[in-house]
Amino acid sequence: MGINSERDIEANMQIGPTDLGMVRLFIEADGVEIPMDFDPEEAEEIAEELRAAAQAARLVTG
Repeated sequence: MGINSERDIEANMQIGPTDLGMVRLFIEADGVEIPMDFDPEEAEEIAEELRAAAQAARLVTG
């Protein structure tokens, strides 16, 4: 399965700080929970990648 493969799966995602100073992405789907912790610098890099992907997606759909 690649980034362009569509799937009909419903999932919930939460993003927030932990009490240990990390940023957690928490994904839950079909009874599976995936917590992913990142230090603040990694989280900022991920945010930049999300912004770049959003900008690229606008060019495709625009």
